[in-house]
Amino acid sequence: MGRFQPAEHSFGEPSPPYESFGHCHPDPSSEDVDADVVEAVLRTARAVLTERAAEAMDNDVLFAEELARRVADFTLDGGKLMRPRLLWWAMRACGAAETGAALRLGVALELIQTCALVHDDVMDRSRLRRGKPALHIGLAEHAGLPPYSAQASAFGSSAAVLAGDLALVWADDTVAETVLSATQRRRIGTHWRAMRTEMVAGQYLDLHGQFSGGSSVAQALRTTCLKSASYSVERPLAIGAALAGADEQTTDALREAGRCAGIAFQLRDDLLGVFGDPALTGKPSGDDIRDGKPTYLLAVARTYAEAAGDEEATAVLGRVTGDADLTEEELADVRGVFEVTGARAHVEQEAERLHDRAVRSLGQAVDTDAHGGRQLLGLLRTVSGDRRDPPDGPGGTRVHGGRAAAAGPVLAAAEEGRTR
Repeated sequence: MGRFQPAEHSFGEPSPPYESFGHCHPDPSSEDVDADVVEAVLRTARAVLTERAAEAMDNDVLFAEELARRVADFTLDGGKLMRPRLLWWAMRACGAAETGAALRLGVALELIQTCALVHDDVMDRSRLRRGKPALHIGLAEHAGLPPYSAQASAFGSSAAVLAGDLALVWADDTVAETVLSATQRRRIGTHWRAMRTEMVAGQYLDLHGQFSGGSSVAQALRTTCLKSASYSVERPLAIGAALAGADEQTTDALREAGRCAGIAFQLRDDLLGVFGDPALTGKPSGDDIRDGKPTYLLAVARTYAEAAGDEEATAVLGRVTGDADLTEEELADVRGVFEVTGARAHVEQEAERLHDRAVRSLGQAVDTDAHGGRQLLGLLRTVSGDRRDPPDGPGGTRVHGGRAAAAGPVLAAAEEGRTR
């Protein structure tokens, strides 16, 4: 059989100067990438994944067509490419233009994201991702197994675990084959290794909290930092800084900015999961409560209810959290608890404080009036949900309300203790 021919919508016919991930063609200029980072990353991703798909075909046709192709398509389809954009503009804000390496590392970050999302959907038993059947569902359907059957669930979940593993392998291979100096490879490798472990640690803490019945405020924040903020924002910025050869002080300030912005995003996303309009957020309201997710919002509400001796509020949270059959009336009761305990207001305040802290830290790291710094500032504002910007960042629409007052001590104490 001939070599693997990728799906047209994913790979197509690449156009110069991005058609090969190797060195047969010159890298695009930094000015070209500046003009459209997303397109530059996508073109590089098509080239890298075309090569990976061909390698998969050399192993086995069935494996290549049913699993490798899906990993490639998933990686190319529907994401906002926020991590590669953060990496790119961190590098540019630090005064460098390592174009080819930055684009390839951006593709590796997207493959890490594929691994995380595919495994997350399996663990959460999610049936949809980006408005389409989740990868484990698609695999079971392609195999012709009866929908919702135990056999379909077992096959789809098992195959999706392998798909996530393959994405992780491809990510590591992409980093390993990227041309870097010895210093760049050492510094980037430090962040890359830490990021992978942090991602798994955060996912485990999330899973543990879900099945153990909840988490403390500090544990919920630690989960948020590891599962979301670190690999989504902090480490991409640090990798961009390492690629640029930034000094330790600059790198630390960038990491601080990314950590704060990433936590702020997750706190706002938790609010949207309960109070957001499904027509605008694209996901059902209350799923985090139904799934028993150990969110910071839930942990704060429990802490405040117990501290106030509010037995009714405590009983509501204990009764409905983790109830897959949660009704709209019961969800309204939970919203009421989040309001009356002050948990919603507190989380909004903390998200706002973290956004402001992210902006301050970024200003200590780079010149935010220069082109690269200005672009990076805009991205961090999008990530952290700045209400003064259009609601077009990760998570889409944001919770409405006035600007928050100074944050309370709960998040600050936990953050200082465990998120540095």
